[in-house]
Amino acid sequence: MKRITPVAAAAAIAALLAGCGGSDDPAPAVATPQQACESLAGLQIPASAIGLRTSGAVVQKATFVEAGAKDNVNGEYCAVTGLIIPVSAAAPNTEFQVNLPTQWNAKALQMGGGAYNGTLVTGLGKAGLQPDTVARPLKQGYVTLGSDGGHKGGPGFDGSFGMNDEALLNYGKESIKKTHDVAMAVVKARYGKTPARFYFIGNSQGGHEALDAAARYPADYDGVVANYPAYNVTLLHLGSLNVGKAIYSNGGAGWLSPAKTKLLTDAVYAACDPLDGVRDGIISNVAACNDNFNVSTLRSGPLRCAGGGDTGDTCLSDAQIAAVEKITSPYRPGFPIAGMDEFPRWPLLEGALFQVSSFGSRPVPGNPPTGADALLYNVGSATSRYIITRDLALDAMAFDPLQWQARTQEVGTIMDVTDIDLSAFRRKGGKIIMTHGTADDFITPHNSVAYYNRHLALQGKDAMDSFMRFYMIPGLGHGFGPFNAKYDGLAELDRWVETGRAPGVLTAVDENAPATNKGSRPMCLYPTWPKFTGAGTASPNDAANYTCVAS
Repeated sequence: MKRITPVAAAAAIAALLAGCGGSDDPAPAVATPQQACESLAGLQIPASAIGLRTSGAVVQKATFVEAGAKDNVNGEYCAVTGLIIPVSAAAPNTEFQVNLPTQWNAKALQMGGGAYNGTLVTGLGKAGLQPDTVARPLKQGYVTLGSDGGHKGGPGFDGSFGMNDEALLNYGKESIKKTHDVAMAVVKARYGKTPARFYFIGNSQGGHEALDAAARYPADYDGVVANYPAYNVTLLHLGSLNVGKAIYSNGGAGWLSPAKTKLLTDAVYAACDPLDGVRDGIISNVAACNDNFNVSTLRSGPLRCAGGGDTGDTCLSDAQIAAVEKITSPYRPGFPIAGMDEFPRWPLLEGALFQVSSFGSRPVPGNPPTGADALLYNVGSATSRYIITRDLALDAMAFDPLQWQARTQEVGTIMDVTDIDLSAFRRKGGKIIMTHGTADDFITPHNSVAYYNRHLALQGKDAMDSFMRFYMIPGLGHGFGPFNAKYDGLAELDRWVETGRAPGVLTAVDENAPATNKGSRPMCLYPTWPKFTGAGTASPNDAANYTCVAS
């Protein structure tokens, strides 16, 4: 794609095209939806129309897509793509896409990215954790939009963008606002008015962006859905690095091979699966599981290798049990990052399988790490090398955050939304739905518990209940897992915003099950969990046979 520099953009951008005045201006006088679409090509959006510093934006393409076009499941719409131009010529452009349905419902949905971003979020797909049976948001009539987060990235965790200050700001907190404002100009140019409602939905990094939208830009959004959000990226990635140090220190004596990892997680399920009333491959009663199976039972039980040495794949050595203890204990960097001085434990002894977010295939990592190494270590290494120290020769195993305290805390102000007050969003009537799975081995669910409890203490129970709902979903991992939960968060959010009817217990379907017979489970409001209370031959795959209970 041809790069547009700030200088070139400034010369080209003078004002919006027709239709960029007040909210009641009429739509451009065009004969057909196709003409209305194609007239947007070349639209110049001045920097003054974007609430954060840029050199403006330009629409490069406006493509009319007919309802009957091959592989199109979204109805008739206009796909608008373009670039937001950075202030610095050394910074990358931000690519965006805005999709304009011919039959518009007067609402907009921004969709979040994942990991380090770096790939365009087109807005053409499903909303986060949306079931296959529900029409995609664009098909429902929403304007949909997304961006690449302010840079392009290679496969895996390519943190090279973090060497540039403006690109880092875009990734950490600014690209969502810039994309929102550009989309508002595009929508106004097409329809002659701006959306009556503007929502944000995302998973993981996209969940982080959803909470950024609510906390940092409350005037712009009416509601957000944050699924397993990476809201504290800096601390999360240091906690991830801590996992790598747990297994790789002492020459890899604590490393958990795939065979040993399965040995351990199989033992967890054997001890904890039936504690929720049914043995079904899902652990719902986490508190009872913590009492029933823990590091103490590992040290005194049959999983410990005789004598404590590593005697093979049928047991865990003392060094490996010590690694498990470190992974399942809170991590403290020694100073607060965005107001948070402790990263919670990982759910290795609570149902997380660590199969995708694995501990890798070798006991000594590469420098830099590769796909053969623990995924969490890869993440922590990339952030410490590219973003905190900006030292590409850094050995992450030797990285000590205390020696980089000021820089780490500075990065936390960019990438973490932990301590940004939600009161402004609450006062304007904004709504938040947040979810996390108990089996998430890429972002521990206890991280979302920490976020919820932090803001509960600040808001108070009544105020918190007026604008936020938090669901902990047993068996869900990082978008997969023993129970691959899907639910219609957009419908629940829109209903809450439009009618004031807050979501209660929801129902999730299992995407692992056959399309003709998907199982269901209740999504219980935290801190309750679903206990199987069915009698006789009642199916464990039917949400009706569960009751949400407190521990």
